[in-house]
Amino acid sequence: MPRSLREVEAEAVALVCLEALGLPGAEFCRGYVQNWNRQRGGESIPERSAQRIFKAADQILKAGIEPVPTIGGTND
Repeated sequence: MPRSLREVEAEAVALVCLEALGLPGAEFCRGYVQNWNRQRGGESIPERSAQRIFKAADQILKAGIEPVPTIGGTND
């Protein structure tokens, strides 16, 4: 996978997470995504990349709310 597409995917994950959590910095992510996407010719993000972006963002966001099991197997 070309570096430009890897950068687009990675920064798009950050953008989705920032927006979902209402955190600042999304405007910087958008610019970064646009810059790297221009380097790849300004094409639309491929469907497979979009799937990876949303899957990674979903996993990150869920990791912040799901309880972590304790050594004994309970969360008490």
